[in-house]
Amino acid sequence: MSKLEIYEVGPRDGFQNIPEYIPLETKLAIIEGLIAAGIRHLQFTSFVSPKAVPQMKDAVELSRLCLDRYPDLDLLALVPNLRGAKTAWETGIRHVSTVISLSESHNRANINRTHAESQAELAMMLESLPGLDVCLDLATAFGCPFEGAKTEVDVVSFIKPYVDLGIRTVNLCDTIGIANPAQVRRTIAAIRQDYPRLDLMIHIHDTRNMGMVNTLAAIEAGVDKVQSTVGGLGGCPFAPGASGNLATEDLVFMLQEMGYDLDVDVQKLIDLARDQARIIPGGIYSGHLFRVEDPKNEHRNS
Repeated sequence: MSKLEIYEVGPRDGFQNIPEYIPLETKLAIIEGLIAAGIRHLQFTSFVSPKAVPQMKDAVELSRLCLDRYPDLDLLALVPNLRGAKTAWETGIRHVSTVISLSESHNRANINRTHAESQAELAMMLESLPGLDVCLDLATAFGCPFEGAKTEVDVVSFIKPYVDLGIRTVNLCDTIGIANPAQVRRTIAAIRQDYPRLDLMIHIHDTRNMGMVNTLAAIEAGVDKVQSTVGGLGGCPFAPGASGNLATEDLVFMLQEMGYDLDVDVQKLIDLARDQARIIPGGIYSGHLFRVEDPKNEHRNS
């Protein structure tokens, strides 16, 4: 089977809408647990205004600590604008994502910009920091809480100017968990047809219990980079109806059972998800395996 890469985004997407500040030491402990389980791609913070997302007020300090402790890992941050990108660069981050919504209504709600303003900001980012590896996170790629369903035609036409700017990786984000497997396959096939060299990633929310099947559909369509959060913690705070993310431990369990060699310890992820749910209450968790003692059912009588 082809190689798959798991991109853990829990310390950013999972933590961002927890109302009570999570101490730096707790964040580091969870990050260390993810690394101990075998995670090698980790989006661990975002360089946003603390007024907008108070949980990320420690982004610079956390970044410096993680870069110092884990220099060989792929450490990613989310940046909303040129200012955030420059701060990330100055702390040593070289791999970032920036979010633009396919839906202009959600783009305004999420980052308070029109599409034209977002495109101009990204152009300045790429021009000012040519050494920065920037992934475009395409939010509401399959549907929007304000504008409804989106089609593959919408996606393909929307990403063209960004590909022209130099974007080489696009992360298709099902921000409110509205996608279905057929739509996922159609969208990926349409992008592949027009942009065969574009690197694709997938980020599916589990609102309607479709996170696993939609992610599997993306994998079977050729996507080899998948985002998830341990425990399924998270959800977009600016998208009504968005629930938790696809749980990393559930995803890894399924893929390993299918024969994928991920070099990740699923039991360590399950244990970490349990610990996280205990020490960080109040979040939206969509994971399943951390709620059961024997995920492989090895002791079930039949």
